[in-house]
Amino acid sequence: MPDDALYLLSANEALSKIKSNEISVTQYIESLISRINQINPQTFVWSHLNFEQTLKQAKNLDTSIQFGIETGTLCGIPIGIKDIFNTDDFPTEMGSNIWKDFTPGNDSRVVHYLRQSDAIIMGKTETAEFAVHALGKSQNPYDFQRSPGTSSSGSAIAVATFMVPLSIGTQTAGSIIRPASYCGVFGFKPSFGLLPRTGMLKTTDSLDQIGFFARTPKDLELIFNSTHVKGKNYPLSHSALNDESRQTVSHRPWKIKFVKTHTWKNCTDSIQKLVTNFIQTLSTHQEFEIDELELPSNFELAHENHKTIYTKSLSYYFKEELKQKSLVSEIFYDFSNYSKNISLDDFNKSISYQSHITNQLDDSFRNFDIILSLSTVDHAPLRNDPEKDDPSLIWTMCGVPAINIPILFSENELPVGIQVIARKYNDKLLMNFINLLHKKNIIFDAPYPNPKLNNLLH
Repeated sequence: MPDDALYLLSANEALSKIKSNEISVTQYIESLISRINQINPQTFVWSHLNFEQTLKQAKNLDTSIQFGIETGTLCGIPIGIKDIFNTDDFPTEMGSNIWKDFTPGNDSRVVHYLRQSDAIIMGKTETAEFAVHALGKSQNPYDFQRSPGTSSSGSAIAVATFMVPLSIGTQTAGSIIRPASYCGVFGFKPSFGLLPRTGMLKTTDSLDQIGFFARTPKDLELIFNSTHVKGKNYPLSHSALNDESRQTVSHRPWKIKFVKTHTWKNCTDSIQKLVTNFIQTLSTHQEFEIDELELPSNFELAHENHKTIYTKSLSYYFKEELKQKSLVSEIFYDFSNYSKNISLDDFNKSISYQSHITNQLDDSFRNFDIILSLSTVDHAPLRNDPEKDDPSLIWTMCGVPAINIPILFSENELPVGIQVIARKYNDKLLMNFINLLHKKNIIFDAPYPNPKLNNLLH
């Protein structure tokens, strides 16, 4: 492979070539820098870049490899960081003019874990203002006229356009799964609590969760294993993640439930057909037993209760920023202002509701392995059109691991994903499932953005 095409490598492929001395870290990073210089002026993905600093990190790693010094599990792999995580060597602006040029002077915990693994922090990716709803400048690589999905859109696009193989984002409702679906990549939201939130923007204590974007299932596994909390100081997750009976399926078919949720009615006929066809394809394989599961009716209240928790929390955590109305977007102000009519009693009832449906879902998961659901109810809407309610926030509220699989293309040649969900702390089981689908050629690596829709990316 010529040096100028190294950006096409997955993280695992690049890691293998670096460790076998087929390529240097510097060669790999230079290819990605060239790619960024070509694509970013049209897609506006990066909030902050420093190529001199990035190349210095690459050369230091090459020196370590040359002298036989042991390197980490992500040696030389460049990562895009959503601009709500503290970074010692980049500003952290959180998509807000109020915080322009803010330098925290430290790394968030998850960035620290990445550095410990010898990953290279390529830069900060654009986020919606305070990771909420105001759409930024970043462009959907399949169609610039359409939404890339908020609020982790910059991280999704960076991976979809081959500017980095991996990136991190966050999800409080659907901000990993939705941009992954709209931009045609894998998006993984691990179980609540498995990725430490220290040193990142806080919007909602019971909902904020960290996750990843990648173009291959194995790359998701690579970054997850390098960043999730480990050890007996985390007894619940440690016990579950190391329980082979929970994380593997052997000597029987996988038990899969297809769950439409109440958001199915928001789907277009073409999307319903695409999803149904995928379910039918899966059911032809003897390794899978699939039937439909209807959630209890109280799950239909998820969106209403999520809004109560979310808006009340935003109005609390951003009360100083909201005093400067002219410096925040109208959509952020109105969304936060909604909470004035929400009492503390209302908020506490919604928190109790979240706890209740979390326990309900966990009890249900004792009878099956995987849920299949929609990622989004349609392909990406036009930038100024509202996004319809999708099921992602249900799984966010329940704290369960969820992955968007980029497998479906709508009649407009725009990507749409299927979402796979597992029981809380069965993250390895979930990855084993998508790796099996990949191995059996039921799903594939994320595609290169369709050049018919955007000649700039071809």
